[in-house]
Amino acid sequence: MDARVARTVGAVADMTGVSVRTLHHYDHIGLVVPSVRTTAGYRGYTDADVERLHVVLVYREAGLPLDEIRVLLDDPEVDGLARLRRQHALLLERAEGLQRTIKAVEELMDAHRSGIQLTAEEQVEIFGTTAFGADYAVEAERRWGDTDEWRQSQQRVSRLTKQDWIDLKADGDQLLADLAAAKRAGVVPGSPEGDALAARHRASIERFYECGGEMHRGLVQMYLADARFSAYYDDVEPGLAQFVHDVVIASLLE
Repeated sequence: MDARVARTVGAVADMTGVSVRTLHHYDHIGLVVPSVRTTAGYRGYTDADVERLHVVLVYREAGLPLDEIRVLLDDPEVDGLARLRRQHALLLERAEGLQRTIKAVEELMDAHRSGIQLTAEEQVEIFGTTAFGADYAVEAERRWGDTDEWRQSQQRVSRLTKQDWIDLKADGDQLLADLAAAKRAGVVPGSPEGDALAARHRASIERFYECGGEMHRGLVQMYLADARFSAYYDDVEPGLAQFVHDVVIASLLE
């Protein structure tokens, strides 16, 4: 096919699964701009434009914010092959992390089949993250062990499947990466972007139990009051625990 043959935005949306709204947004911010005009006078996407879109999608999958992706793609010092190598490295890193998670979940499944409850320390060992650490488990049970939310979380966890655990870990990693990217990009608490992040943060909690405004407020206050919990965020991006606190609190004030 001629590289200059143009496809409409609707055709590209059907091909790639990216919504027309998202394609318009990418066009508006100069990230993926259709290069030619169709015979009917509409702007059209060439094969090269569609390739750029796929490159953007891979970078998004790796957790990079749109502004950083645009800088990477428009850097005259980086050629197409170098970009693909960079993407390949990012994907390998994500694949390695996912494989570790899959192995951890399989070990949990084996333990459940054997009627064994892994200790918090054993969970830390197989997951390789302080998010499932003994301190968190002990502190959470001490604070909320007699609440309906705690009982609800225990019930929901007991029903999680292997795929549920994989999805939870992937979603959590993506949220953490997006929060860090938003802080670096200067997202303002109380802005639409900040409120969207706060909503995603609450939704991640509600995979386990219903989280009302006061509960959400109490959780983010704990992130600052206890260094063990601050470290989960600050080890990814300095000051991230404060940022998460601020975007959540700002969203609750509206």
